[in-house]
Amino acid sequence: MLRRTLVGLVAMLTLWSVSPVLAEGACTPTSLEIRGDWGQARFNVEVADTERARAIGLMYRERLPRSAGMLFVYEETGPVSFWMRNTLIPLDMLFVDQFGVISHIHHDAVPLDETPIPGGRAVRYVLEINGGLAKALGISVGSEMRHPAMIQSIAKWPC
Repeated sequence: MLRRTLVGLVAMLTLWSVSPVLAEGACTPTSLEIRGDWGQARFNVEVADTERARAIGLMYRERLPRSAGMLFVYEETGPVSFWMRNTLIPLDMLFVDQFGVISHIHHDAVPLDETPIPGGRAVRYVLEINGGLAKALGISVGSEMRHPAMIQSIAKWPC
């Protein structure tokens, strides 16, 4: 029994040393991670990286799983503004610069509200998650995000 346990432990350590990506969690198109002084969180994401996908976003959805979100990816860094037209669930919007650092958070956007929600002047990515979740997890401005759609060569936390 002890021998089997030791063999299993050695195999596990060998796998970890050969594949550090497995130890930290692989960067995949459907997984996004955020870290900060508060800890770390992982979300299953859909990526909106075309004009049409960004225009539709999370419209008409009646629910969003707790660990899910939508990542909006822009070709250029610049000012962005969102609204909640045809969006049925409250959302937190995390506005992220080109380096993957959260620069602004809009908490609990009101469903169906068409009031513009400005994200700032230098936004490259926006993550939408369930309303109230950013506060519940402690996600704050300055937290770092990683995802393969980000510019890896300049990302603060690359894949």
